[in-house]
Amino acid sequence: MDRGDLQALSRVRLLEAKALLRLGLYDGAYYLAGYAVECALKACIAKNTRRYEFPDRKRVDASHTHDLQALLKLAHLDKLRLECETTDEEFERNWQILEGWSEQSRYLRHSSEAAHSLLRAASDRYHGIIPWIKRHW
Repeated sequence: MDRGDLQALSRVRLLEAKALLRLGLYDGAYYLAGYAVECALKACIAKNTRRYEFPDRKRVDASHTHDLQALLKLAHLDKLRLECETTDEEFERNWQILEGWSEQSRYLRHSSEAAHSLLRAASDRYHGIIPWIKRHW
């Protein structure tokens, strides 16, 4: 899987989340919205890998996680995120909402409100997490 695959997967998972939300399938919508963010962050990590580079094993192993905060650091976006939060309160709120997501979300029930909120945090055109990540992938 390469950077382009991860970018495409992020887009598809976001579309799937929106479709599930429209159908009232909130649990799947919630999980897939977070997963779309995960794929977008992994695309950024892939961008930082140089062609013909033999990657550092610790970095590779660390990339195989669902922890969004860890992926944010590996993508070298943690400082940029903090800078963006100082000027965009809505972006900061969106990150706070996103922090409630984890891989374990797929085993939990989610309300309509939670699913709508997470999907909006992930995809809002002006303050969303994925549009922001796309500027760096």
